Amino acid sequence: MILNKKYLSIYFSLFFSSLTFSQEVKQDFVKVNSLEEVVITGEYNPQSIKKSVHNVIVIKREQIENQAANNLADLLNFNLNLTIIPNAQTGKSTISFFGLDAQYFNILVDNIPLISDNGLGNNIDLTQINLDNVERIEIVEGAMGVEYGANAVSGVINIITKKSIDSKWKIQTILQEETVSDEYAWFDKGRHIQALNIGHNFSQNLFGRVGVNRNQFSGFYNNRKGNNYFKNDGLRGYDWLPKTQINTNALLNYNKENFKLLYKFEYFNEVINYYDASVRANIDTQSQTSNPSATDRIFSTNRFVNNLNISGKLNSGANYNASLSYQEQKRRLNEFNYFIITKERSNETDEIYQSSSVFFSKGNINNLVKSDFYNFELGYETRFIKGFDTQASGDVTQQDKKQSQSNYAVFGSSEISLSHKILLRPGFRYEYNSQFDSKLLGSISARYLMKKGFELRGNIGTSYRTPNFEELYYYFVDSNHDVQGNKDLKPEKGFTAFLNLKKRSWIKDVSLLNTLKLSYVDIQDKIDLAIVNNTPLQFQYLNIDAYKLWSVTSENSIKTNNWTFNLGATLQGVSQIANNEENAKDEFLYAMQLNASGTYQIKKWKTALAILLKHNGKQQSFTATGTDINGDALFTKTTTNAYNWLDASIKKTFFNNSIQATLGGRNLLDVTSVIVSNSANGAIHSSSNNGLLLGYGQSYYLKLLYNLKF
Repeated sequence: MILNKKYLSIYFSLFFSSLTFSQEVKQDFVKVNSLEEVVITGEYNPQSIKKSVHNVIVIKREQIENQAANNLADLLNFNLNLTIIPNAQTGKSTISFFGLDAQYFNILVDNIPLISDNGLGNNIDLTQINLDNVERIEIVEGAMGVEYGANAVSGVINIITKKSIDSKWKIQTILQEETVSDEYAWFDKGRHIQALNIGHNFSQNLFGRVGVNRNQFSGFYNNRKGNNYFKNDGLRGYDWLPKTQINTNALLNYNKENFKLLYKFEYFNEVINYYDASVRANIDTQSQTSNPSATDRIFSTNRFVNNLNISGKLNSGANYNASLSYQEQKRRLNEFNYFIITKERSNETDEIYQSSSVFFSKGNINNLVKSDFYNFELGYETRFIKGFDTQASGDVTQQDKKQSQSNYAVFGSSEISLSHKILLRPGFRYEYNSQFDSKLLGSISARYLMKKGFELRGNIGTSYRTPNFEELYYYFVDSNHDVQGNKDLKPEKGFTAFLNLKKRSWIKDVSLLNTLKLSYVDIQDKIDLAIVNNTPLQFQYLNIDAYKLWSVTSENSIKTNNWTFNLGATLQGVSQIANNEENAKDEFLYAMQLNASGTYQIKKWKTALAILLKHNGKQQSFTATGTDINGDALFTKTTTNAYNWLDASIKKTFFNNSIQATLGGRNLLDVTSVIVSNSANGAIHSSSNNGLLLGYGQSYYLKLLYNLKF
């Protein structure tokens, strides 16, 4: 397949045109130091971005506020190499990172992975991560298996929460009203958010905070008729299910000289309502009346998180860090026959269908030697996971299959400063898993600070992904289906290589940042659903695929005291080979993303304007669509059409920043669904509006925030 030259011309024009200009400007090294940001993800100790051995992307609090982002799904949609994958019927939004789904990277909160349905740190529903008390978000690209273990194949996203305030007391209230497309009403249409956060400095060393956030999404009708509709014409219910979330949190932070102690508690509750479109008339022939009913469901989730972190410095100068976490999540299913007119229930069942509990512990120590040339870090990590998922076990078994898994790891790495410009970090990790074979992971990262503001970083490493609950234990067999998990699955093996060239420049009050990134991912023994028998047709999860991805990305930023403009592009090529199929397709399929954003500060009016744009190019993939006469799988190329996201907002503060108002619009190009076509016969796979449902149309919001400090 010939690579389209137009794509490459866009990349090189974006990067090298900016690079040529930036080489002509003078450097102001005093300004360089004053503008450096401190990052912690993947570092021995808090470190400036410039000195970090990894390439770290930082999303600041300012950007979160400009977008009026309430959860992680609101925020990440405009980043390159990140794609939000919403599911209208489950209410979940997961993420694809460098073409790999949410099982291949970790989401951390203050360096501790968050529990999910199928693991720890993976497959997180982004709508469940509230951003009210987030200080910044750090995204590290590349193999992070040495630092963070299994499933950190493509990188990690670390959410850093606020741990201090600049006054004795701070009380913050938030009210946000948002339309869902053109649907809005005070209670039963639109999106309604309320929040309260209280922070207090008990003393110079002790800080505490409590908070609560309620997020009510009333669903997206999209021409359907809601829950009170009783005609059997397929229009009852919603295209996007209604749900209500409550996030509560508490924090205590003790900080004194060389010792820090942090405790966090979080409770999350979510209720999702499903209204069946199939309505039964229930006609009474004697009275000639009807009492229509439908089988409705209420899905509820309860999650508890307890995190404890201790860090500090020993008298010898060594730095230590230890974290303990106990997390628990349970999902309930309440199913019943609902009489729509009388609002009565019958045949009601209420049971826990998914339960997970995790004990996590991690510790490390570094700076054991006093040397400007050499440093090393040693650490351990343990995970104890147990639980069940009757939904992932299929509807036939009707029993809770409790499973447990434990994981023990030791890891170490060293930093070698060949000079003040060149830094090397080799590392290794040994993991023992109670269910899978032991793994030895390795990586080497390097940073080279060159002349004229150039920075070169590279990372090569191995990682792996463990099979999730569904892949191991799924069982669904009836007269029409035979789909089974495989408890003998092997973990996938991953190899990644990332190269990053960055150029920083300044001219007077203008700063420029140009970045060119190359990435390569190779996954062996990739798990996929395979046909194991043609007659009768049977499917099973097997280690069959080889997956390769390469990408080139250009990101460019120009910034002054009043405005910032960003422009970027990425081109990805993906090859997926089914190793047991002779006619499998191994060609690379290409997809492109473009993004642009701009902010403008009108300081005398205390006003900020922001606009964000992202183009997701046409995507192609091969999917198994049947079998030939020999029983081998037949593959067909499917195409997802291109689509664009556009958001804009205006933010203004009043009364010495005590009141903040943000008015904006999401999805201004009014994307609802995108067409997915089959190249073999032109067929359309449809969910709603003959396409894949991605958004709920053009929406507008008003957010009011009040800060009281004393």
